[in-house]
This record gives sequence, structure tokens and C-alpha cells, in this order.
Amino acid sequence: MSLKDLKNVTYYDLNNEINIPKNGKIQLNKDKEALEAFLKENVQANLKTFSSLKERISFLIDNDYIESEFIEKYDFNFIEKLYQYLKEQNFHFKSFMAAYKFYAQYALKTNDNNYYLEQFIDRVAMNALYFANGNEELAMNLADEIVHQRYQPATPSFLNAGRKRRGEFVSCFLIQTTDNMNTIGRTINSALQLSRIGGGVGINLSNLRAAGDPIKHIEGAASGVVPVMKLLEDSFSYSNQLGQRQGAGVVYLSVFHPDIIDFLAAKKENADEKIRVKTLSLGVTVPDKFYELCKNNEDMYLFSPYDVEAIYGEPFSYVDITKEYDNMVNNENIKKTKIKARELETEISKLQQESGYPYIINIDTANKVNPIDGKIVMSNLCSEIMQVQTPSTVDNQQHYSELGTDVSCNLGSTNIVNLMDSPDFGKSVDAMVRALTFVSDNSNIDVVPSIQHGNHLAHSIGLGGMGLHSFLAKNQIEYGSPEAIEFTGVYFMLLNYWTLKTSNKIAKERKETFHNFENSKYADGSYFDKYIQEDWAPQNKRVQELFKNIFIPSEKDWEQLKNDVMEYGLYNQNRLAVAPNGSISYINDTTASLHPIISRIEERYEAKTGKIYYPAPYLSNETIPYYKSAYDTDMRKVIDTYAAAQKHVDQSMSLTLFMRSTIQDNLYEWKNGRTDKMTTRDLTILRNYAHYKGIKSLYYVRTYTDDNQEVGVNECESCSI
Repeated sequence: MSLKDLKNVTYYDLNNEINIPKNGKIQLNKDKEALEAFLKENVQANLKTFSSLKERISFLIDNDYIESEFIEKYDFNFIEKLYQYLKEQNFHFKSFMAAYKFYAQYALKTNDNNYYLEQFIDRVAMNALYFANGNEELAMNLADEIVHQRYQPATPSFLNAGRKRRGEFVSCFLIQTTDNMNTIGRTINSALQLSRIGGGVGINLSNLRAAGDPIKHIEGAASGVVPVMKLLEDSFSYSNQLGQRQGAGVVYLSVFHPDIIDFLAAKKENADEKIRVKTLSLGVTVPDKFYELCKNNEDMYLFSPYDVEAIYGEPFSYVDITKEYDNMVNNENIKKTKIKARELETEISKLQQESGYPYIINIDTANKVNPIDGKIVMSNLCSEIMQVQTPSTVDNQQHYSELGTDVSCNLGSTNIVNLMDSPDFGKSVDAMVRALTFVSDNSNIDVVPSIQHGNHLAHSIGLGGMGLHSFLAKNQIEYGSPEAIEFTGVYFMLLNYWTLKTSNKIAKERKETFHNFENSKYADGSYFDKYIQEDWAPQNKRVQELFKNIFIPSEKDWEQLKNDVMEYGLYNQNRLAVAPNGSISYINDTTASLHPIISRIEERYEAKTGKIYYPAPYLSNETIPYYKSAYDTDMRKVIDTYAAAQKHVDQSMSLTLFMRSTIQDNLYEWKNGRTDKMTTRDLTILRNYAHYKGIKSLYYVRTYTDDNQEVGVNECESCSI
């Protein structure tokens, strides 16, 4: 039976029976039956088999399915030993969705797409062998982490490791443009090139002169940022990975840019087609001064980037608006526009309710706690990457006369449920950091030299987490409770500690640090002050119990780490970031990222198969009360949860807000007496609350509408860890 022959399969029908209650109960057993049927009817029936591992590897190499170079770095006896270990772990998918997702999207198939060439442990082996780069001990450690699903490489890494005809290991990038036609042209070309290789692109437009600004001293000549947005959207639509998927990008603009109103209006449903952007995502960078002006119900001034750069000698994004605001207001040489701060605040809320956009980047919050010398000016398509950048200068031949630094996102994620059961938390994280460092070291995005340059200097990675709600429900802890929030903080404190330890070890081993380490807060030791001056160990008895078998660093341990870092440095400029990781969480049989579930039984539409139902992990009579939908959860609890993690995460997190535009209960949600719906005023309050709690970024606003549909649901595939 070929993969295309689906006439006699039963697993779709079995899975769909989950949606048909029997005697008032959810038929969870149907998911297990669907899983068993899928493995028998689809996988076993279509799996190409071999008489030995050696025959299989030789076939894959000879037929250009996998590379030979990384295999040749190992003695074949070791590869057999690694495979034997993986088989002994007796890995099994726990849900139909997990197996379906893996075999549909990740498993290597024959060129005619009729047979599977690998099972899950084969993909694990390819990742472990490839990212260990010939190091047998590391390969075994990585295999152990991935097969036990404590660690999950990002989709492009997990998918492409070892393949001969592969894409890049990263699919998320940040670039910026400055205020001249050469750089704008180079930016559009970069968007095309990055989209061609499957990348999602974040682009900073704040430095561009506003509509009506002068060109060559001719007043009113500039067209502003909206036409550039249209060019970028067309570029992403054109460069669509051989027609398989539309390119994806987000553009960021400062809230103090004079084009901010037109920028937001371009996303409205009733916008004129000449200016409307349908697929391009929008983000706004917001300094502290905006929150202050809104709080005091004051007028605010929007400043000409052209004039600001002329006065300050640097692009608009690099000027501290909060610090310089009054000086800029009083400077007669800077053209400015006066509006009501609260009116703009309301416009942002209205658009978020209508479309899910814009993302919000609290840029001063990010820079205040940034330990790296330089300035963060933007984020990425999923709003969790925050790294310093420097602008480039492009000449008339489109060459870089001054090569700046831009960003590629080298991502992976911990599975919180499983990492908490690791026999050695620190050893687990060590393997993860080393795998991600390999990705960073071996990503060579030469189509955009500024990204290539920034990556080679920074060696940055982004290790995150998923499965928080799964872990809490499994342990019968309410999401957003004091125990849950403290657990989240301690968990990410540990990730911070152990990623620092490994990055320090790598720097010592290689005698190399990230560029400009000596000017960081790591080098002078000040970064570690809060850990030395405060006890971060769990205080609540329930949380202490959760961590009873896990080492918790004391103030003395942090003191020692501080001394080691000051002496030997760090190899990775950035280490932690929490992506949305929606897609890959299914394979891990866990909940996505750190936010609550959408529904206890998730209904997901797959283009080839129709509806698939996915029960929440560990769903049972005991855990069902702890699986409250995000749409029925106080969003302040979500913000509090992310804020607890943010204290330890050097970059940011994709924090999604969930709101109802109707009074409605999901089929599988218990009645909770809810009689209201979220308003634009609520969104404004939540953004201010998030800023107050130290949140660096707010990702989508997802809205549950009157017709049971969700608005703002564009899964970020570029960061789908």
C-alpha cells in the first residue's frame, strides 16, 4: 500500500469519535485506538525495511538521502551502539496527533513519496550524530535527551539534520534598514532571499523618513513607510518556497514615528487596497515614555526620523526617546506632529481586537536588563528574539561599505514535563546548549552578509520551554496560582544557570568568547548581583517538593559561576528565548510554550485530512479541573507566569493574549459563570500591566468570535520549535 492509498484506513474515523461523547463522557480511548491503527495501517504498511543498519545507511547515502560526511566521523560500531541504545528505550508516541505530525511533516520519505525511510528513533539518531559532530559522548547524550523528549530541536534543525538535500537549520531572521534607497533595496532583496530559503523575517522600518519628509531638501517628497511595506509584502508573496508556503515577515515601527497611524491603518479590514497589507505582520516598538504620556492623558509628539538622525548623528531607532523626549520636543529643528497619546493607545487596542496585531515590543524594558553592550531595536516574527544589532551602510553597487550585525534565530526547546524527570538536569542542558551552538557555528546565511556577520560574532542561541500547562495539570496545580508562578520562576532560573555554565565551559575549552564580551555586564560581574544578593530557591512547600531531586544553586554557587565567567568568558552572547513552538509540541505530546491550552479537546484542521482531534496531554478525571481554557483564564495570570520566567530569560518570550468577543462556552469547557467579554479597554489595561510586570514583548492577540472562530491565529512556522 502506498502513502497515497488511504481507502481502507480507519484511524481518521477513530480519531474523530473523540468528538462524539458517549454516555456524557469524552471517548479518550478512541485516540489510543486511532494511534494503533495509524501505526499499523499507515506506518508499518509503508515503511521501507532493510536487513541491517549498515544496509540501510548505505542505501540512504548511495541514493542521496543523507550526507556521508557526518557518518564518516564515527566508527560504525559506535553508530550501531547508539541505535541499540535507542531501541532499548522503547519509544512510543502517546497520541494519534503526535505520530501523525511526525510522519506527515518530519519523517524522511522516498523521492516518490510512497514509502517512509525512517521512524522516530532514526530521526533522533540523525540529529544526535549530526549535531555532535563526531563527539561520541555528546552524540549519546543528545540521543538520550531527544528520545526521552527532554529536548526538542527547532523544526528546521530537527527536519534537516543529516539530509543530503536539505534546507537551513534556522528559519527565523532579523534585519533592519536605514534611511536611504540603497539600504531599502538591499532590505527587499534580503527579504526575497531569506524567504526563498524558508525563513520568516523581522524587519525594522523605524529609521525610514516619514511621509512628507524632505528628499534632497525638497519638502514633502518622501512617501513614508507604507509603500515599503507593500513592496515587502509582495516580495514575501513572490518568494514562496516553490509554491509550497507563502513567505512570512513582520515589520516593526516606533510608536513615535510620524507614520504610525498610517502603519496601523494598513492592517485594517476596511483599508484601501492600495495601502492594505493582508499577510504582512505588524509590530510596534514602545518606549517607557509612551506609557507615561498615556497614564497622564497628555499630548504626545511624533518626531521626524530624518531630522532626529540629522541632529543626533545616528538612526532614529538608536536614539533613547524616553531620555531625549523633552529635548526633542523643544528642538525647533525637529519637525513634529502632536496627537493624543490615549487616542493612539485606543487605536492599537482596536486593531488588536480586529486583527490580532500589532505585536508590542517594550523596547526600554528590553534594553534596561540587556547585559550586552549595544542596543536592541526590534524583534522577530514571533517576538521572542531580542539581540543587539548595528546598522549597515550600502553603496550604489549594493555592496556593504560598512557591514552591520543582524540576527539568525538558533532555537530549541526543553519539554518541561520530561526535563523535570531528568536524572541530571545540568547534564541535560549541557547537551542542549552544545547542540544549539553547533547550529549557530554552522549556519552560514551568506545571502544576507549582515546576518552571517552577526551570527559569527555572537554565537547566539535561544533555548526555551514548552509544556508548562501539561506539567501543572499533571501535578494538579492550577495555572497562574502562586505555586505555579513560583515553579515557573525556579525552572527558568535553573535554565539560566546551566546555560551559563555550559557557555562558560565552551569559552574555556575553545579559548574564545562572543564578540565584545569584555564590555558586557557578564564581564564586570554585575549581571550576577541579583543572584548573589537574593535566594532564588523555592519557598513554597509544594514547589520544594517538585524540585526535591534537582540541584538548586545557592548564592555561593552563583558567586563561583560569576568568577568563572569573569575569568573565562561566555561563548554565546544570548542563550534563552521562549518561542511559540506550536507545531512541534504535538510530537512531544505536550502543551505549547508557557500559555494555557485553548481547549481540552483541540480541533485542528489539516489540509489533506480534514479535522483531527487532540486531547490535552494527561487528560483524565483527576486533571480535567486543571485544564481551564486560555479563553476562560484571567490574562493577568498569564502575564504573571511569563513575568516569572522573564526575570531569568535574557531575550524574550512569545506571550499570546486570549480574549473573547462573545459570551460562549466551548463544548468541552465547564461552565464558569462568565458573563462578560473582553473589550479594547481591557486590552489597554493588559498591555500596561504587562509593561509594569517587566514583560518585554506581547505577541498575538487571539480572539474567540461570535461564530466560534479565532482571529489572529497565524501559527509562526518560522519559530515552530
